Amino acid sequence: MTDRRIRSIVIVGGGTAGWMTAAALANALQGSCRIVLVESEEIGSVGVGEAMIPPIKYFNRLLGIDENALLAATQGTFKLGIEFVGWARPQQRYFHPFGQFGAEFDTVPLYHYWLRERERGDDTPLQDYALAWVAARAGKFDLPSADSRQVQSSLDYAYHFDASLYARFLRAYAEQRGVQRSEGKVVDVALRGDDGFIQSVTLEGGLVIEGDLFVDCSGFRGLLIEGALKTGYDDWSRWLPCDRAVAVACTHRSEWTPYTRSTAHAAGWQWRIPLQHRMGNGHVYCSQFISDDEAAATLLANLEGEPLGSPRQLRFSTGRRNESWSRNCVAIGLSAGFMEPLESTSIHLIQTAVTRLLALFPDRDFDPYAAREYNRLTQIEYERIRDFLILHYHAVQRDEPLWRQTASMAIPDTLQYKIEQFRRYGRLVAENMELFQNANWLAVLVGQEVWPRRYHPLTDMRSQVDAAGRLRGMRQLIGEAVKTMPTHRQYIERHCRAK
Repeated sequence: MTDRRIRSIVIVGGGTAGWMTAAALANALQGSCRIVLVESEEIGSVGVGEAMIPPIKYFNRLLGIDENALLAATQGTFKLGIEFVGWARPQQRYFHPFGQFGAEFDTVPLYHYWLRERERGDDTPLQDYALAWVAARAGKFDLPSADSRQVQSSLDYAYHFDASLYARFLRAYAEQRGVQRSEGKVVDVALRGDDGFIQSVTLEGGLVIEGDLFVDCSGFRGLLIEGALKTGYDDWSRWLPCDRAVAVACTHRSEWTPYTRSTAHAAGWQWRIPLQHRMGNGHVYCSQFISDDEAAATLLANLEGEPLGSPRQLRFSTGRRNESWSRNCVAIGLSAGFMEPLESTSIHLIQTAVTRLLALFPDRDFDPYAAREYNRLTQIEYERIRDFLILHYHAVQRDEPLWRQTASMAIPDTLQYKIEQFRRYGRLVAENMELFQNANWLAVLVGQEVWPRRYHPLTDMRSQVDAAGRLRGMRQLIGEAVKTMPTHRQYIERHCRAK
């Protein structure tokens, strides 16, 4: 049988996407083919993605990376969820927690009993049944319990870390496993005449690098996937109109809160991400309703500490490439598409892209059905995340031009279906393949004040269930669990303090 194995892989672009890809490929391929990563020190990375979601833990574990060592190296902190401020309406707050809402105690889901008790006058917020929120509010953190009988098992977590330090950490990991780094700008991409596949890239100094498989991690430019292969872009700005961001770090003036905060402003929203050494901040906004100077001024006026440098501007269009895998090129990271970091999905999309590439890894024949399946799964993933983000913009009562526009806009049928199912009887209908599952949708639907007209009909038919008592007991159990936890700072000081 002819040997058709991939012999060489060329990754164009470094940063988080490039080095995550290089590290995962090096770990999986075990030196069986040459991996070259091309990057230029002159081209900085975007570096706005510093907040994660829980699946990042699995990626690091797959690579055999120690969690505490990683967080110490990246100035990392822990994240129990996201606090949203002023989204449904000014000054209103809610929390999107990681993990479960309490523990189920009946065939009827807990939240339907909560809906009934709310109708009867109990004003306890749903988030008070999430251990992640009660711990976050108290500034506490500990690892979840592996014992499913313990309420501590309902907790989940992710990280905040410096993305540039994460890329540096993974670069060392990848180079130790044979990945070669080549410094320089790509100035030309050569295509094969017979099939249009990429043959090589040429660097500014004249070096030509050939490969079998090319991975485009060049960021918004999409140097290979768009510049050379012209795959096209599906622009979603009609639903997600924010098209710019301005970012700046600042000094700390508070404890390391174990959660991300997203605060809505008149023409966009601001992120707040606490690291050990600084606070990450950014203002995502729609240029139709605010100027760049006004956006920067809004950001600077809402910092908790002194700015550490000048604000950096970023322009984007939310959407995705029509094809993330075209011929012998796979786009990963911002070259594949952009989702604003409202739910911290940027680095996750890198992770899933690399995982998909490994699952569908080609030989030199590049079976088109592998690319077809890769693109199908990528489309589903991006569109379901898109819908989840649109929900934040659409379910609002704010009275500014941007928010009036997003509240009244026509939304995708897939999102309208989910909202209508919830409005009718509180049904949650997330599909298994979706990143955000029912608990996530519940947190945001309730947080954005999308209320069901009725709760589940079985709720009133289960008369033998003391739901009010079980809910009270759940709150008490969660409160007692939180009292035993160390503070977030104490946990970091003991296990993963940066040196």
